[in-house]
Amino acid sequence: MMLVSEPGRYDIAELSPDGKKVLRAFEKPKEPKSNLAVIGVYAFNSSFFKVYPKLRPSWRNEMEITDAISLLTDSGYKVVPHHVEGWWKDTGKPEDILEANHLVLDGIQSVNERKVEDGATVVGRVKIGKGTVIFGRSVVKGPSIIGENCKIGPSAHIGPYTAIGDRCQVAKAEVDDSIVKDGSTINVERKFVRSMIGKESQILSANGFLPKGERLVVGENTTIHL
Repeated sequence: MMLVSEPGRYDIAELSPDGKKVLRAFEKPKEPKSNLAVIGVYAFNSSFFKVYPKLRPSWRNEMEITDAISLLTDSGYKVVPHHVEGWWKDTGKPEDILEANHLVLDGIQSVNERKVEDGATVVGRVKIGKGTVIFGRSVVKGPSIIGENCKIGPSAHIGPYTAIGDRCQVAKAEVDDSIVKDGSTINVERKFVRSMIGKESQILSANGFLPKGERLVVGENTTIHL
């Protein structure tokens, strides 16, 4: 768990007066008992499975880990907190995921497993998976990462701070500071910035529109004509 400035946004833990035990955990409480956010890393022993059958779905019809923690403590089991001193990033919103993507890409190293055609350019720290081809008149700038068996180009511009999953195709478009998940296709003369494209999505051309910048947050299995 970690100290946060807006506890109402997070799952919150209430500790014993000596701070050595978790008393209860709360799912985004309106009146937080503390400012200690539960950051989503847990380790349970077999005691968890003794109380799990008593767990019931929440108002959103999900089994909540916060309810499981409270059930453990109510049943007399000890739950011990661990305080995180380093950085932690909540990824509950699209802009949070994009910021986390920045943090990850800042630490990557270049990996040369790609085929780069004549006329294509790869600049900076770029990691590209096996089977991926960078076609002519395309530019890839790091830090960025492209998965396996992708087709980039022709005339595509990727990065910096862009992560593209496996089996993706990007042609004609400029994609900056964005995340494109597995199996997606972008084939339209547009610029996409700070966008998230879900798995198996298609962003295709609708004739008659002039190129301009776009920002999209797209769910899985979506087809969009621009």
